[in-house]
Amino acid sequence: MDDQKESLRKIITTLALKNEEIQNFICCLKQSLENLEANSNRVQEDLESEFTSLHAVLDELKEVMVTRIKQERASRTYELQSQLSACTKALESSEELLELANQTLCSSENDSFTEAAKEIKDSVTMAPAFRLSLKAKASDSMNHMMVDFSQERKMLQAITFLPVPATPEIHVAECQVFDNTVTVVWTLPGPDSKIDHYILEYRRTNHEGPPRAREDHPWMVVEGIKETEYTITGLRFDTRYMTFRVKACNKAVAGEFSELVTLETHAFVFKLDAGSAHQNLKVEDLSVEWDSSGGKVAVQDIRKEKNRTSSPMHSPARTAMMSPKRAPSARVGRDRFTAESYTVLGDTMIDAGQHYWEVRFDKESKVFAAGVALRSLGRFDQLGKSNASWCIHLNNWLQQSLTAKHNNKARTLDCPIPDRIGIYCNYEEGTLSFYNSRTKTLLHTFRTKFQQPVIPAFMVWNGSFSVQTGLQVWRTSGNPDITLVQQSLETLPIISRSSQPWGRAALVCFPPFLLAHSYGSCAFQCPGIMRYYSVSTC
Repeated sequence: MDDQKESLRKIITTLALKNEEIQNFICCLKQSLENLEANSNRVQEDLESEFTSLHAVLDELKEVMVTRIKQERASRTYELQSQLSACTKALESSEELLELANQTLCSSENDSFTEAAKEIKDSVTMAPAFRLSLKAKASDSMNHMMVDFSQERKMLQAITFLPVPATPEIHVAECQVFDNTVTVVWTLPGPDSKIDHYILEYRRTNHEGPPRAREDHPWMVVEGIKETEYTITGLRFDTRYMTFRVKACNKAVAGEFSELVTLETHAFVFKLDAGSAHQNLKVEDLSVEWDSSGGKVAVQDIRKEKNRTSSPMHSPARTAMMSPKRAPSARVGRDRFTAESYTVLGDTMIDAGQHYWEVRFDKESKVFAAGVALRSLGRFDQLGKSNASWCIHLNNWLQQSLTAKHNNKARTLDCPIPDRIGIYCNYEEGTLSFYNSRTKTLLHTFRTKFQQPVIPAFMVWNGSFSVQTGLQVWRTSGNPDITLVQQSLETLPIISRSSQPWGRAALVCFPPFLLAHSYGSCAFQCPGIMRYYSVSTC
């Protein structure tokens, strides 16, 4: 009976997932139908607009060419009319002279004939008919105004819809996710010289499968990409995955989006557990501010806290569903930090793997500390003063100092005090390293063996700080083959390259973010690849 119930539960779960998948697909189909209607109307309007524009161009060109023909006809008509008028007058004058010459020739008077013949001769010499050009000043041909639109007609007949750019393909194997950046690489099925640019869209999601009808995060758009790859920087990986798609565009139209590609984004995400915070600490999301009046709460509020159940599931910071690694804090109600332990813990424990987060603090804070602690850290314990916590400690009270503290032992760090610290924890290796996150300079490394899960821990007095999570482990700091160099109080290695280990040489692999690390008069520059080095001391 129990087996049948269990089998039925599995069937119900399978059917529920399948129903959800079908519902998502139905929503996608409905959205596609709406998009099809809208897109069809849009392209039809664009087509009509283009033809109207083309007609306007042709009408304008026709008007210009007709005007030129009319102007040419008017000009030639004027020339020919002027020449015709001059010729007509010359002909009339010549006919009069001809008639006068005939009359004179028939005259019988000798004296008058001689004088008349002389006058006729002089008149003929000056007659317009003999000074007139008998060549037309303008041609009656208009062949130079003829047109032949056969080629243009073929071009118009060849007008068709603009070829849509091919759909790109994202190459998952070539995409890279590291250092809170994502590089996406894609190609087209074939060369296309008309491609002007690409549009890349990405969205954060906690679902690996196809997109759902309702996603928590919107699409982010990057336009005007000229190459077939793009690197997105400055990301915060607060979800498990990121989904990408890309499309090609020419001068007029965009192609279809590529198939969705989902890349996993490994990062350590946690929140601050307000239930563990000292009452003088004002916790808002990932920011904490010292509040001197925070401990003055009403008696009834204290009684309410005392009457609250000790079950961690009823903690205010645990109302949402918890991830497998997110453990409920044991510090609720009366168990919050008190006295001079101005401490607040993260809400997610570290029991495996490599993790990195950063904290930015007010350098004017009287006291500030950041590190990790065991869940068994006492409510009166200050960070670094017991064997249950490891931290970097800033003290601005009386005299400024920066120390690395554990089990009530402090090591002074001879380095400039940063305003932003990066914390790297490798649980299996028992490594806890602190960095100046702006210069990527190593401040200190604890080496231990964690016997229990640890939790990010912070302390502040008369100051403030904010935490940034969702950050990836640097590519090099996450490599177990890399030895992080711990700053020493007495000596610092001088590194010289050699092809093989010799003498007291050791194989040391330094990560590239340890740049210009110096101590006293000794300094070294660390390369970005693994090599053999000989090590001596100064």
